[in-house]
Amino acid sequence: MSVPTDPALPRWQFDLTWALVEYHLDRLDPADFLWEPAPLCWTMRADPAGGWSPDWADTEPDPVPVPTIAWLTWHIGWWWSVAVDNLRQRPARERADVRWPGPGAATVSWLGGLRAEWADILDGLTEADLARPSAYPWPADAGLTVAHLVAWVNAELMKNAAEIGQLRLLRAAGG
Repeated sequence: MSVPTDPALPRWQFDLTWALVEYHLDRLDPADFLWEPAPLCWTMRADPAGGWSPDWADTEPDPVPVPTIAWLTWHIGWWWSVAVDNLRQRPARERADVRWPGPGAATVSWLGGLRAEWADILDGLTEADLARPSAYPWPADAGLTVAHLVAWVNAELMKNAAEIGQLRLLRAAGG
């Protein structure tokens, strides 16, 4: 399998992806985050400690619940934090350790901080770094590299941005 080794390409792709994320984040109202688009949905729930807890199942339910913007932004923060941990060679955070800041500007700022950290990582990658093995988010024996991880982050972020955008547009249209 050929591994892309030009470190400028993933950064270009990320900047393109982030522009879409930012387009939707900049247009969210705090009430958009917890809007439930269907009777069966996953969201963030206020917990007794004053924080937020995600709806979660260890095996994907059938049918799959529709996520809220709140859940999607937490989910981005979770997988992106773990991807950063992986590339910074730190112990990966557990899902329960990734705290969602709540609806509104605090979450947008949190995601902006992850964006800055990811951009810093991308700017420091070399061809040799991209070719190194990576065991996140797939099994260690998958034979994939840091380049695959970086491409996955960009793809996952684009998918989540599209989901947030669609929910935002549906709510604005009176869905």
